[in-house]
Amino acid sequence: IGLVPQRPYLSTGTVASNLRYGDPDATDDELWHALRVAQAEDFVRAMPDGIQSPIVQGGTNVSGGQRQRLAIARALVSKADVYLFDDAFSALDVATDARVRAAMRPVTRDAVVIVVAQRVSSIIHADQVVVLDDGAVVGTGTHAELLESCPTYVEIVESRQAMEEAA
Repeated sequence: IGLVPQRPYLSTGTVASNLRYGDPDATDDELWHALRVAQAEDFVRAMPDGIQSPIVQGGTNVSGGQRQRLAIARALVSKADVYLFDDAFSALDVATDARVRAAMRPVTRDAVVIVVAQRVSSIIHADQVVVLDDGAVVGTGTHAELLESCPTYVEIVESRQAMEEAA
């Protein structure tokens, strides 16, 4: 299982050592590929020592969005059968979120991908969306199906659109 929590944790070491928690035997090329998919290649290449650049305890020497992208790359390095992204795109701007999700599709196509999200754009192309309200399932289906059948989902979509327009 490749897990990316909402608040990912990075350990003291290097970018490479953190990514290799996903697969200790991963090659540098595999690390760079995962970084490219996670939209992290550019900022890692800009670091003084690339993938050998230091990461401090908790990853506090990188931004929240960078930490999330490194955690996504770490999960991708694992080549898991199941990926769980628990609000893992929340610190990414909408454009980066879209690029990450598009780049991940071919890499994760043979895996089960579970995305817990508050941002509708993170789940809009999902095969199955489960809508929870106060811990209870109130709707299941595709985005289009839920727009037709689930008032709670419609309310969520409309409130998120209003928030994005206000921002």
